[in-house]
Amino acid sequence: MVKYGGAVVRPAPPHLAAVAARTGLSVRDTATATRRLTDAGLVVDEAMGLRVDEARLRELARTRTADPVAPAPSPAATVLRTFLRDGVLVRLPAQRGRRRHLLEHIAARSFEPGVRYPERAVDEFLRAWCDGGGSDHVTLRRHLVDEALLAREGGVYWRTGP
Repeated sequence: MVKYGGAVVRPAPPHLAAVAARTGLSVRDTATATRRLTDAGLVVDEAMGLRVDEARLRELARTRTADPVAPAPSPAATVLRTFLRDGVLVRLPAQRGRRRHLLEHIAARSFEPGVRYPERAVDEFLRAWCDGGGSDHVTLRRHLVDEALLAREGGVYWRTGP
């Protein structure tokens, strides 16, 4: 285990530690940069370590000459990409702001404003978000109510706001 800023973090894969040692970056910064390069298709994470996808790099160099810098994704998009995989909640963010973005996304896609839902229906919708993920539907429902994205009375729930 590695201590980082008082938090305990799982050990990084050996390839990240080697890159961090060579670059002088922290393992955390190296992991973030590697994820960004992998998401862009420029780096491939193989069993033997990291490899630059030269064909993809050439292709992007040819097609991106007119658009040198792509716009950065919004913070909300980054949160969704980090905490949702194939429409399933991987885990709930610890930071309230990030958790709020995620909960707003789930509420908007699960519940229509003005429609009243029995608790059983709410649980059914939320189970789909939690199926095989790192959270449960009861915790998710509680957070939605705590953040005032859902209101409840007598076992009936409804989405608040627009």
